[in-house]
Amino acid sequence: MTVVLRVSGRNARFQQWEALLANRTKRQRRGEFLVQGVRPISMAAEYGWEIRELLYDAGAQLSGWARDTLDTVPAEKIAVAHDLMHDLGGKADTVPELLAVVALPDDDLHRIPAGPAMHTVVFDRPTSPGNIGTLVRSADAFGASGVIITGHAADVYDPKAVRASTGSLFALPVVRVPAHQAVLSWVAGIRADGIGITVVGTDERGAVDAAEYDFTRPTLTVIGNETTGLSAGWREVCDQLVRIPMFGSASSLNAATAATVVLYESARQRTAGRTAENPVRTAEPNP
Repeated sequence: MTVVLRVSGRNARFQQWEALLANRTKRQRRGEFLVQGVRPISMAAEYGWEIRELLYDAGAQLSGWARDTLDTVPAEKIAVAHDLMHDLGGKADTVPELLAVVALPDDDLHRIPAGPAMHTVVFDRPTSPGNIGTLVRSADAFGASGVIITGHAADVYDPKAVRASTGSLFALPVVRVPAHQAVLSWVAGIRADGIGITVVGTDERGAVDAAEYDFTRPTLTVIGNETTGLSAGWREVCDQLVRIPMFGSASSLNAATAATVVLYESARQRTAGRTAENPVRTAEPNP
């Protein structure tokens, strides 16, 4: 490993990294974001994201994982003073041994694979970065084909969103679009290719329980804003509104939690369908 640069003070380079953590406009302008944590950095490398810089603690004895990452990932390696790594790490009680500066991907809906088995989730105007990360993590866990963030929303690449996704952000296409019209144009193109995708909104006044809807077909599921729910624009274009039945005293579910319930139901139906098509064979008893 060849050290190209050492940073020991709060110089311009350090201030750029600080800006990537705190300033959405700076992230967008530079086309990159700062990634914290062993699993997110490992996932970024595993899934082939462009890692531009690897920052490591100049005063620490690095773990085998950190040394391997520095040796194998093609990026500029920078030794950073211990106290500065603490400031960039995002946790008061620990100092990361490694941080990564990663290039932002294109916000292109065609990054999301379209096909007869697709289930893509739209999160409309989310205000919480943590909710975005949690939804992305659930979408990855339950086999969704991608996540779309629409409207004026919190940033997918905010450190809180990246941490909450626990690395799933790098395994799943996540695309930001300014308004729902762009998504509808993408859906129209998918339908023109012969894939009968349906648009399903989640709403407490939906006509159908989520468990009664057929999620085995190509589906775009729309999750509304945490406070106001589905926008009028999305509500008008939904082919179906589904609800999640609740039996306790809670008046509603957190938006990311509601998405998780629907994603689980989709995965359950699809798994059950595959099992029905390919039943487990048991050995015949000996005559």
